[in-house]
Amino acid sequence: MAAQRLVVVGASLAGLRAVEAARKSGFDGAITLIGGEEHLPYDRPPLSKAFLDDAAQPVPTYRDRSALEGGLGVDVLLGSPARALDTQSRVVEAGDRSVPYDALVIATGAAARRLPGTDDLAGVHTLRTVDDAIAVRAALDAGARTVVIGAGLIGSEVASGARKRGLPATVLEALPTPLVRAIGQVMGPACASLHTTHGTDLRCGVTATAIEGNGKVERVTLSDGTTLDADLVVVGIGTVPCTDWLAESGVQIADGIVADDTLATTAPGVYAAGDVVRWRNPAFDTSMRLEHWTSAAEQGALAARNALDPSAAKPYSTVPYFWSDWYGTRIQFVGVAGDADVTVVDGDIESHRFVALYHRGDRLVGALTLDRPTEIMKYRGLIARRVSWSDALAFAGTRKAARDNRGAAPV
Repeated sequence: MAAQRLVVVGASLAGLRAVEAARKSGFDGAITLIGGEEHLPYDRPPLSKAFLDDAAQPVPTYRDRSALEGGLGVDVLLGSPARALDTQSRVVEAGDRSVPYDALVIATGAAARRLPGTDDLAGVHTLRTVDDAIAVRAALDAGARTVVIGAGLIGSEVASGARKRGLPATVLEALPTPLVRAIGQVMGPACASLHTTHGTDLRCGVTATAIEGNGKVERVTLSDGTTLDADLVVVGIGTVPCTDWLAESGVQIADGIVADDTLATTAPGVYAAGDVVRWRNPAFDTSMRLEHWTSAAEQGALAARNALDPSAAKPYSTVPYFWSDWYGTRIQFVGVAGDADVTVVDGDIESHRFVALYHRGDRLVGALTLDRPTEIMKYRGLIARRVSWSDALAFAGTRKAARDNRGAAPV
Protein backbone atom coordinates (compact mmCIF):
# COMPACT_ATOMS: atom_id res chain seq x y z
CA MET A 1 0.00 0.00 0.00
CA ALA A 2 1.32 3.49 -0.83
CA ALA A 3 2.47 5.59 2.10
CA GLN A 4 -0.12 8.01 3.45
CA ARG A 5 1.87 9.41 6.38
CA LEU A 6 5.43 10.71 6.10
CA VAL A 7 7.22 11.67 9.29
CA VAL A 8 10.55 13.52 9.26
CA VAL A 9 12.48 13.64 12.53
CA GLY A 10 14.90 16.56 12.54
CA ALA A 11 13.95 20.16 11.69
CA SER A 12 17.28 20.55 9.92
CA LEU A 13 18.41 21.31 6.39
CA ALA A 14 18.08 17.62 5.52
CA GLY A 15 14.68 17.46 7.21
CA LEU A 16 13.42 20.52 5.36
CA ARG A 17 14.64 19.22 2.01
CA ALA A 18 12.87 15.94 2.76
CA VAL A 19 9.44 17.56 3.19
CA GLU A 20 9.99 19.83 0.19
CA ALA A 21 10.98 16.89 -2.01
CA ALA A 22 7.97 14.90 -0.85
CA ARG A 23 5.59 17.61 -2.01
CA LYS A 24 7.50 18.22 -5.25
CA SER A 25 7.24 14.52 -6.06
CA GLY A 26 3.45 14.72 -5.81
CA PHE A 27 2.94 13.23 -2.34
CA ASP A 28 -0.36 14.55 -1.00
CA GLY A 29 -0.52 12.61 2.26
CA ALA A 30 0.13 13.86 5.79
CA ILE A 31 3.62 15.15 6.63
CA THR A 32 4.87 15.76 10.16
CA LEU A 33 8.19 17.51 10.83
CA ILE A 34 9.56 16.97 14.34
CA GLY A 35 12.30 19.23 15.74
CA GLY A 36 14.10 19.12 19.05
CA GLU A 37 14.89 22.86 19.04
CA GLU A 38 12.32 25.62 19.33
CA HIS A 39 13.65 27.19 16.12
CA LEU A 40 12.36 26.65 12.61
CA PRO A 41 14.87 24.98 10.25
CA TYR A 42 17.85 27.29 9.79
CA ASP A 43 21.10 27.49 7.87
CA ARG A 44 24.07 26.39 10.02
CA PRO A 45 27.15 27.55 8.05
CA PRO A 46 26.48 31.29 8.62
CA LEU A 47 26.46 30.71 12.39
CA SER A 48 30.26 30.72 12.47
CA LYS A 49 30.59 33.21 9.59
CA ALA A 50 28.34 36.22 8.84
CA PHE A 51 25.97 35.63 11.77
CA LEU A 52 28.90 35.51 14.18
CA ASP A 53 30.40 38.70 12.80
CA ASP A 54 27.31 40.93 12.70
CA ALA A 55 24.74 41.31 15.47
CA ALA A 56 22.33 42.78 12.92
CA GLN A 57 22.14 39.49 11.07
CA PRO A 58 18.76 37.77 11.58
CA VAL A 59 18.49 34.10 12.43
CA PRO A 60 19.07 32.41 9.04
CA THR A 61 15.83 30.44 8.87
CA TYR A 62 14.94 28.86 5.52
CA ARG A 63 11.14 29.24 5.69
CA ASP A 64 8.67 30.78 8.10
CA ARG A 65 5.99 28.73 9.81
CA SER A 66 3.25 29.84 7.43
CA ALA A 67 5.28 28.59 4.44
CA LEU A 68 5.73 25.21 6.08
CA GLU A 69 2.24 24.77 7.47
CA GLY A 70 0.24 26.64 4.86
CA GLY A 71 2.37 26.36 1.74
CA LEU A 72 3.62 22.80 2.21
CA GLY A 73 0.88 21.48 4.47
CA VAL A 74 3.31 20.25 7.13
CA ASP A 75 2.40 19.61 10.76
CA VAL A 76 5.38 21.24 12.53
CA LEU A 77 6.29 20.05 16.04
CA LEU A 78 9.13 22.16 17.45
CA GLY A 79 10.73 21.82 20.88
CA SER A 80 9.72 18.15 20.81
CA PRO A 81 12.84 15.96 20.81
CA ALA A 82 12.25 12.42 19.59
CA ARG A 83 12.35 10.03 22.57
CA ALA A 84 11.85 6.61 21.02
CA LEU A 85 11.05 4.74 17.81
CA ASP A 86 8.84 1.66 17.60
CA THR A 87 9.58 0.14 14.21
CA GLN A 88 7.04 -2.66 14.69
CA SER A 89 4.08 -0.35 15.31
CA ARG A 90 5.67 2.41 13.18
CA VAL A 91 5.36 5.13 15.80
CA VAL A 92 7.72 7.93 16.81
CA GLU A 93 7.53 9.15 20.41
CA ALA A 94 8.32 12.88 20.47
CA GLY A 95 7.66 15.24 23.33
CA ASP A 96 4.28 14.22 24.72
CA ARG A 97 3.00 12.86 21.41
CA SER A 98 2.97 9.51 19.62
CA VAL A 99 3.27 10.12 15.89
CA PRO A 100 2.43 7.23 13.52
CA TYR A 101 4.15 6.88 10.15
CA ASP A 102 4.14 4.80 7.00
CA ALA A 103 7.46 6.24 5.82
CA LEU A 104 10.07 7.83 8.09
CA VAL A 105 13.12 9.98 7.38
CA ILE A 106 15.53 10.51 10.27
CA ALA A 107 17.57 13.70 9.99
CA THR A 108 18.48 14.39 13.62
CA GLY A 109 22.02 15.48 12.80
CA ALA A 110 24.86 15.50 15.30
CA ALA A 111 25.58 17.24 18.59
CA ALA A 112 28.81 19.01 19.46
CA ARG A 113 31.10 17.17 21.85
CA ARG A 114 31.43 18.93 25.18
CA LEU A 115 34.24 18.96 27.71
CA PRO A 116 33.34 17.11 30.92
CA GLY A 117 32.91 19.28 34.00
CA THR A 118 32.28 22.57 32.16
CA ASP A 119 28.50 22.65 31.94
CA ASP A 120 28.14 24.99 34.93
CA LEU A 121 30.98 27.30 33.94
CA ALA A 122 29.81 30.41 32.09
CA GLY A 123 31.83 31.40 29.05
CA VAL A 124 32.47 27.84 27.82
CA HIS A 125 30.57 27.11 24.63
CA THR A 126 30.27 24.88 21.63
CA LEU A 127 29.11 26.35 18.32
CA ARG A 128 26.45 24.17 16.74
CA THR A 129 23.11 25.91 17.25
CA VAL A 130 21.66 29.39 16.88
CA ASP A 131 21.65 29.77 20.66
CA ASP A 132 25.35 28.80 20.76
CA ALA A 133 26.17 31.38 18.09
CA ILE A 134 24.28 34.17 19.88
CA ALA A 135 26.17 33.47 23.10
CA VAL A 136 29.58 33.33 21.39
CA ARG A 137 28.86 36.49 19.39
CA ALA A 138 27.89 38.37 22.55
CA ALA A 139 31.13 37.34 24.24
CA LEU A 140 33.21 38.46 21.25
CA ASP A 141 31.33 41.75 21.06
CA ALA A 142 32.17 42.26 24.74
CA GLY A 143 35.89 41.92 23.96
CA ALA A 144 36.50 38.40 25.24
CA ARG A 145 39.98 36.94 25.37
CA THR A 146 39.30 33.83 23.32
CA VAL A 147 40.66 30.29 23.50
CA VAL A 148 39.49 27.79 20.91
CA ILE A 149 39.97 24.09 21.64
CA GLY A 150 40.31 22.26 18.34
CA ALA A 151 41.73 23.70 15.12
CA GLY A 152 38.92 22.45 12.91
CA LEU A 153 36.83 24.49 10.52
CA ILE A 154 34.34 26.00 12.97
CA GLY A 155 36.91 26.68 15.67
CA SER A 156 39.12 28.38 13.11
CA GLU A 157 36.22 30.55 11.98
CA VAL A 158 35.66 31.61 15.59
CA ALA A 159 39.33 32.57 15.89
CA SER A 160 38.98 34.55 12.67
CA GLY A 161 35.97 36.35 14.12
CA ALA A 162 37.94 37.25 17.25
CA ARG A 163 40.87 38.62 15.27
CA LYS A 164 38.53 40.61 13.02
CA ARG A 165 37.49 42.43 16.19
CA GLY A 166 41.13 42.92 17.17
CA LEU A 167 40.85 40.48 20.08
CA PRO A 168 43.56 38.07 21.25
CA ALA A 169 42.82 34.50 20.16
CA THR A 170 44.58 31.21 20.85
CA VAL A 171 43.78 27.96 19.04
CA LEU A 172 44.76 24.66 20.68
CA GLU A 173 45.18 21.50 18.60
CA ALA A 174 45.95 18.14 20.18
CA LEU A 175 47.52 16.75 17.00
CA PRO A 176 50.89 17.88 15.66
CA THR A 177 49.20 18.93 12.41
CA PRO A 178 45.75 20.58 12.16
CA LEU A 179 42.99 19.47 9.78
CA VAL A 180 44.49 16.05 9.04
CA ARG A 181 41.09 14.36 8.75
CA ALA A 182 39.65 17.11 6.57
CA ILE A 183 42.45 17.85 4.09
CA GLY A 184 45.29 15.49 4.93
CA GLN A 185 48.69 15.57 6.58
CA VAL A 186 50.45 17.49 3.80
CA MET A 187 48.06 20.41 3.34
CA GLY A 188 46.97 20.88 6.94
CA PRO A 189 49.88 23.25 7.68
CA ALA A 190 49.11 25.25 4.52
CA CYS A 191 45.73 26.26 5.90
CA ALA A 192 46.93 26.46 9.49
CA SER A 193 49.47 29.10 8.52
CA LEU A 194 46.55 31.48 7.98
CA HIS A 195 46.27 31.64 11.78
CA THR A 196 49.82 32.76 12.39
CA THR A 197 49.72 35.16 9.44
CA HIS A 198 46.76 36.95 11.03
CA GLY A 199 48.07 37.06 14.58
CA THR A 200 46.29 34.05 16.08
CA ASP A 201 48.35 32.03 18.53
CA LEU A 202 48.19 28.47 17.15
CA ARG A 203 49.54 25.79 19.50
CA CYS A 204 49.73 22.22 18.21
CA GLY A 205 50.47 19.05 20.15
CA VAL A 206 48.92 20.43 23.34
CA THR A 207 45.62 19.85 25.11
CA ALA A 208 43.58 21.67 27.72
CA THR A 209 43.96 19.86 31.05
CA ALA A 210 41.78 22.21 33.09
CA ILE A 211 39.30 25.02 32.52
CA GLU A 212 38.90 27.06 35.67
CA GLY A 213 37.04 30.02 37.06
CA ASN A 214 34.72 31.14 39.82
CA GLY A 215 31.38 30.55 38.12
CA LYS A 216 32.80 31.94 34.87
CA VAL A 217 35.81 30.82 32.89
CA GLU A 218 38.98 32.69 33.82
CA ARG A 219 41.86 30.50 32.65
CA VAL A 220 42.82 27.40 30.69
CA THR A 221 45.69 25.18 31.83
CA LEU A 222 47.53 23.28 29.10
CA SER A 223 49.29 19.93 29.03
CA ASP A 224 52.66 21.68 28.71
CA GLY A 225 52.09 23.42 32.04
CA THR A 226 51.31 26.87 30.68
CA THR A 227 48.17 28.83 31.55
CA LEU A 228 46.08 31.07 29.31
CA ASP A 229 43.78 33.81 30.60
CA ALA A 230 40.38 33.52 28.93
CA ASP A 231 36.92 35.05 29.02
CA LEU A 232 35.57 32.80 26.27
CA VAL A 233 36.39 29.17 25.50
CA VAL A 234 34.90 27.64 22.37
CA VAL A 235 35.10 23.85 22.18
CA GLY A 236 35.39 22.48 18.67
CA ILE A 237 36.39 18.84 19.15
CA GLY A 238 33.96 17.13 16.83
CA THR A 239 30.42 15.85 17.02
CA VAL A 240 28.39 12.83 18.09
CA PRO A 241 25.50 11.61 15.90
CA CYS A 242 22.13 12.10 17.62
CA THR A 243 21.07 8.46 17.88
CA ASP A 244 20.53 7.83 21.61
CA TRP A 245 16.76 7.86 21.16
CA LEU A 246 17.07 4.89 18.78
CA ALA A 247 18.72 2.59 21.33
CA GLU A 248 15.75 0.19 21.59
CA SER A 249 14.52 0.56 18.01
CA GLY A 250 16.51 -2.13 16.28
CA VAL A 251 17.92 0.39 13.81
CA GLN A 252 21.61 -0.43 13.34
CA ILE A 253 23.96 2.20 14.77
CA ALA A 254 27.72 2.51 14.19
CA ASP A 255 28.99 6.10 14.41
CA GLY A 256 25.67 7.16 12.97
CA ILE A 257 22.68 5.34 11.52
CA VAL A 258 23.87 2.61 9.18
CA ALA A 259 22.23 2.77 5.75
CA ASP A 260 22.70 1.25 2.32
CA ASP A 261 23.45 3.24 -0.82
CA THR A 262 19.76 4.29 -1.11
CA LEU A 263 19.85 5.69 2.46
CA ALA A 264 17.58 2.88 3.69
CA THR A 265 18.25 1.76 7.26
CA THR A 266 17.89 -1.76 8.63
CA ALA A 267 14.27 -1.01 9.64
CA PRO A 268 11.46 -1.26 7.03
CA GLY A 269 10.24 2.12 5.82
CA VAL A 270 12.96 4.04 7.68
CA TYR A 271 15.53 6.15 5.82
CA ALA A 272 18.20 8.52 7.12
CA ALA A 273 19.86 11.68 5.85
CA GLY A 274 22.35 14.35 6.81
CA ASP A 275 24.99 14.33 9.54
CA VAL A 276 23.40 11.37 11.30
CA VAL A 277 23.67 8.80 8.48
CA ARG A 278 26.56 6.51 7.61
CA TRP A 279 25.94 5.09 4.16
CA ARG A 280 27.88 3.36 1.40
CA ASN A 281 28.95 6.00 -1.11
CA PRO A 282 29.19 4.41 -4.58
CA ALA A 283 31.47 7.22 -5.80
CA PHE A 284 34.29 5.85 -3.63
CA ASP A 285 32.83 2.42 -2.78
CA THR A 286 33.20 3.07 0.93
CA SER A 287 31.14 3.88 4.01
CA MET A 288 30.96 7.60 4.88
CA ARG A 289 29.30 9.94 7.34
CA LEU A 290 29.50 13.52 6.09
CA GLU A 291 28.80 16.75 7.95
CA HIS A 292 28.56 18.97 4.90
CA TRP A 293 25.78 21.32 3.79
CA THR A 294 25.63 20.00 0.24
CA SER A 295 25.32 16.34 1.14
CA ALA A 296 22.70 17.05 3.82
CA ALA A 297 20.52 18.90 1.32
CA GLU A 298 20.89 16.23 -1.34
CA GLN A 299 20.40 13.31 1.04
CA GLY A 300 17.28 14.78 2.62
CA ALA A 301 15.55 15.13 -0.74
CA LEU A 302 16.53 11.67 -1.97
CA ALA A 303 15.72 9.94 1.32
CA ALA A 304 12.16 11.25 1.17
CA ARG A 305 11.66 10.22 -2.46
CA ASN A 306 13.09 6.75 -1.78
CA ALA A 307 11.03 6.32 1.40
CA LEU A 308 7.81 7.17 -0.45
CA ASP A 309 8.60 4.98 -3.46
CA PRO A 310 11.07 2.28 -2.35
CA SER A 311 10.49 0.20 -5.48
CA ALA A 312 12.14 2.99 -7.47
CA ALA A 313 14.78 3.89 -4.88
CA LYS A 314 17.96 5.41 -6.30
CA PRO A 315 21.44 5.28 -4.76
CA TYR A 316 23.06 8.38 -3.36
CA SER A 317 26.50 8.95 -4.82
CA THR A 318 28.45 12.12 -4.16
CA VAL A 319 31.85 13.76 -4.23
CA PRO A 320 32.04 15.45 -0.81
CA TYR A 321 32.34 19.23 -0.79
CA PHE A 322 32.90 21.73 1.98
CA TRP A 323 34.06 25.32 2.37
CA SER A 324 35.24 27.56 5.17
CA ASP A 325 36.07 31.25 5.49
CA TRP A 326 39.07 32.33 7.57
CA TYR A 327 40.45 35.85 7.76
CA GLY A 328 38.85 36.79 4.44
CA THR A 329 40.18 33.67 2.66
CA ARG A 330 37.81 31.09 1.13
CA ILE A 331 38.95 27.49 1.65
CA GLN A 332 37.21 24.87 -0.51
CA PHE A 333 37.70 21.13 -0.71
CA VAL A 334 36.14 18.38 -2.81
CA GLY A 335 36.67 14.63 -2.68
CA VAL A 336 38.57 12.72 -0.03
CA ALA A 337 41.99 13.24 1.48
CA GLY A 338 43.15 10.39 3.72
CA ASP A 339 46.46 8.95 2.55
CA ALA A 340 46.31 10.46 -0.94
CA ASP A 341 49.40 12.03 -2.54
CA VAL A 342 49.17 15.80 -3.05
CA THR A 343 50.57 18.15 -5.70
CA VAL A 344 50.17 21.94 -5.87
CA VAL A 345 49.33 22.56 -9.54
CA ASP A 346 48.72 26.30 -9.52
CA GLY A 347 49.70 29.21 -7.27
CA ASP A 348 51.78 28.77 -4.14
CA ILE A 349 51.18 27.98 -0.48
CA GLU A 350 53.00 31.05 0.81
CA SER A 351 50.54 33.45 -0.84
CA HIS A 352 47.52 31.45 0.44
CA ARG A 353 46.18 31.30 -3.12
CA PHE A 354 46.58 27.94 -4.81
CA VAL A 355 45.08 24.77 -6.26
CA ALA A 356 46.26 21.41 -4.89
CA LEU A 357 45.19 18.04 -6.31
CA TYR A 358 45.04 14.68 -4.51
CA HIS A 359 45.46 11.28 -6.12
CA ARG A 360 45.61 7.63 -5.20
CA GLY A 361 47.40 5.64 -7.80
CA ASP A 362 46.16 6.89 -11.17
CA ARG A 363 42.85 8.34 -9.93
CA LEU A 364 42.14 11.95 -8.99
CA VAL A 365 40.36 11.80 -5.61
CA GLY A 366 40.45 15.34 -4.20
CA ALA A 367 41.12 19.02 -4.74
CA LEU A 368 41.84 21.86 -2.33
CA THR A 369 41.72 25.53 -3.28
CA LEU A 370 42.42 28.72 -1.39
CA ASP A 371 40.87 31.82 -2.93
CA ARG A 372 40.28 30.12 -6.27
CA PRO A 373 36.45 29.97 -6.20
CA THR A 374 36.02 29.37 -9.94
CA GLU A 375 38.13 26.22 -9.89
CA ILE A 376 36.74 23.86 -7.28
CA MET A 377 33.53 22.64 -8.93
CA LYS A 378 35.36 21.80 -12.14
CA TYR A 379 37.54 19.40 -10.18
CA ARG A 380 34.51 17.99 -8.41
CA GLY A 381 33.15 17.06 -11.81
CA LEU A 382 36.43 15.40 -12.79
CA ILE A 383 36.47 13.36 -9.59
CA ALA A 384 32.89 12.24 -10.18
CA ARG A 385 33.90 11.07 -13.65
CA ARG A 386 36.84 9.14 -12.18
CA VAL A 387 39.40 10.81 -14.41
CA SER A 388 42.99 9.60 -14.38
CA TRP A 389 45.77 11.48 -12.62
CA SER A 390 47.47 12.25 -15.91
CA ASP A 391 44.26 13.69 -17.33
CA ALA A 392 43.76 15.76 -14.18
CA LEU A 393 47.27 17.19 -14.46
CA ALA A 394 46.70 18.00 -18.12
CA PHE A 395 43.43 19.76 -17.25
CA ALA A 396 45.15 21.72 -14.47
CA GLY A 397 47.89 22.76 -16.86
CA THR A 398 45.35 24.04 -19.36
CA ARG A 399 43.54 26.00 -16.67
CA LYS A 400 46.75 27.56 -15.41
CA ALA A 401 47.93 28.50 -18.90
CA ALA A 402 44.59 30.13 -19.70
CA ARG A 403 44.65 32.10 -16.47
CA ASP A 404 48.27 33.20 -17.00
CA ASN A 405 47.53 34.30 -20.56
CA ARG A 406 44.43 36.27 -19.62
CA GLY A 407 45.63 37.53 -16.25
CA ALA A 408 42.56 36.13 -14.47
CA ALA A 409 40.92 32.83 -13.67
CA PRO A 410 39.07 31.36 -16.67
CA VAL A 411 35.35 30.88 -16.49
